[in-house]
Amino acid sequence: MVDDPVRKRGVVVTVCWSVKGGSGTTVVAAALAVMQAKRAGDALLVDLAGDSLAVLGAQFRSVGEGVRSWLAADPTVGADALRALEVQAGPHLSVLPAGPVGFGPPARRRWDDLAAYLADEPRPVVVDLGSTMFGEASGRTSVLAVADASLLVIRPCYLALLRAVAAPRPTGVVLLREDGRSLGVADVEAALGVDVVAQVAVDPAVAHAADSGLLNTRLPRRLERSLRRAA
Repeated sequence: MVDDPVRKRGVVVTVCWSVKGGSGTTVVAAALAVMQAKRAGDALLVDLAGDSLAVLGAQFRSVGEGVRSWLAADPTVGADALRALEVQAGPHLSVLPAGPVGFGPPARRRWDDLAAYLADEPRPVVVDLGSTMFGEASGRTSVLAVADASLLVIRPCYLALLRAVAAPRPTGVVLLREDGRSLGVADVEAALGVDVVAQVAVDPAVAHAADSGLLNTRLPRRLERSLRRAA
């Protein structure tokens, strides 16, 4: 096996994704990125869903180009251009924004180039893959292929679990805990064959922090404690 100095330093790529919208993937990814930034002194959050800047308090910031425009660019626009697209969301956290919508489906080669860039990034990387990934299954495959941790964020919902069974197998599950659901941790682990590495309660304090764009400056302690094992 070829030695990888990035992996030797413990730097990892963590990809958060879901099989249904409204699962809390963006909140989980943003929280993990904030925690990684605190731990490592620097981190990168890659937004492939479109809402990361908003939950980090940058919803009114003017953002032009992003990952979408880079993916649609000419192949001569190399991966080094991605760093110039980063937005500072705090003293130790950078965000590679999704950018504007309206581009056609990128070529598989561009997804592969993006994945290679993420794998070589010296900072800890958290990717918000969202649930649709711009409709690009090949893109999801490329990004997941370089992930050290692939975290499926899911509610204890029967329909979501059916979709998850047919999806790529994650390395772990982040389960949103909701009162009144008939499915629990044991059901999810039995169906997917992987561990639930974190349980996040549906908490009004977390919703308020996300809606107010405060996740970067006032990360709810309950959320941080819940995600400690996943981070």
